[in-house]
Amino acid sequence: MSNAQSERRQMVRTAMKAPYLTREKELELAYRWRDERDEKALEKLSLSHMRLVIAVASRFRNFGLPLGDLIQEGHVGLLEAAARFEPEREVRFSTYATWWIRASIQDYILRNWSIVRGGTSSSQKALFFNLRRLRAKLAGSQQNISDSELHRQIADAIGVKQADVALMNARLSGPDTSLNAPVMDNEGSSADRQDFLVSDAPLPDEIVSDSIDTERRREWLFSALDVLSDRELRIVKERRLSEDGATLESLGEKLGISKERVRQIESRAMEKLKIALLNNQPDQSAYAIA
Repeated sequence: MSNAQSERRQMVRTAMKAPYLTREKELELAYRWRDERDEKALEKLSLSHMRLVIAVASRFRNFGLPLGDLIQEGHVGLLEAAARFEPEREVRFSTYATWWIRASIQDYILRNWSIVRGGTSSSQKALFFNLRRLRAKLAGSQQNISDSELHRQIADAIGVKQADVALMNARLSGPDTSLNAPVMDNEGSSADRQDFLVSDAPLPDEIVSDSIDTERRREWLFSALDVLSDRELRIVKERRLSEDGATLESLGEKLGISKERVRQIESRAMEKLKIALLNNQPDQSAYAIA
């Protein structure tokens, strides 16, 4: 028997030996802890309710996490309940503590069940913890029900989208798989799973290369702009270098010339830029402005 199993059994035996509390004794301990911060009162109150922690934790054994860990998390929830309990409301501590114990255990399961974070909303949390039960119940009461209809009924029962049910069902159907896990082919050679993932995004060296080329072309262009006159420069900037290129007609109105004259000036300016770029960078003719 492992040390973990031995400790767990000892914990269960200790919890089962703890005496039940009367309502009066429970209130006395709760007041002593809240008003006087009496550690011994907290110890007696929590120990007498460890049976409850173990019972709640046992309901979540099917999620593949050690029962001892679930019990420890439930104990955390029990202490949180003791810190927030208001004895004057005349509610039994076990009734109040059950919610905190269950919430603490569920949060622990969601954090550790998978490396992929899930159950981030209340509806997703309800789906995670109720999907298997509802699926078994509906499949047992309706013969030959299709997966889509099963997912629809579960979605209606929990109040989530049908696509969310299908996605959660797929996640619960199998464990996480490492991208570094080896995959064997028919010839006996192996490769990592990540080697078969296809990405449309450019490679890092391509991103860096494009960034450098873009900055270089930008410097060449602004250097070549010096060959233009003020009017040519204005037309090129408003027509070619602005997000919303100005029309020939609007530029003609601003400059007091016809739109045909604007087109002629623009054409002449672009030709001057092309010549300037080729003269400054003759080996980069592919980057010249058309």
